[in-house]
Amino acid sequence: EKYAAESAATEKAAIDARRAAKANGGFYVPAEPKVALVIRITGIIGVSPKAKKVMQLFRIRQIHNATFVRLNEATIRMLRLIEPHVAYGIPSRKTIENLVYKRGFGEINKQRIPIAHNSVIEEGLGEFGIKCAADLIHEVITCGPNFKRSEER
Repeated sequence: EKYAAESAATEKAAIDARRAAKANGGFYVPAEPKVALVIRITGIIGVSPKAKKVMQLFRIRQIHNATFVRLNEATIRMLRLIEPHVAYGIPSRKTIENLVYKRGFGEINKQRIPIAHNSVIEEGLGEFGIKCAADLIHEVITCGPNFKRSEER
């Protein structure tokens, strides 16, 4: 509930700022997105070694693998390099929730365990303050301090 209220307040603030800018005759420039969803769409044949390395760094080694990537100058350059081999975009909150609930896995004792209940998340990421699915989703959406750890496990 805390995260839902926070995201609603953020959306309301963006809408208010857009309306205020329009009323004053100006333009509203929304904040840059923080995270992208990258999906590999081609196989290994004909891929340059540099592109292979970038896809390995993003952990998209097989066709149809997907990962969340923090957007900064370096990762945007990497995405441009592998653009012919991947599809990427800015995911909505709903998309992130669906992916975590339907396709999310936790790593416990070096075993991949599907996220069926919050105990899997707490056991894998509890030490970083991520106790439940809502915490995990919030961490991915906001690109928080434990984004890399939550995205890896």
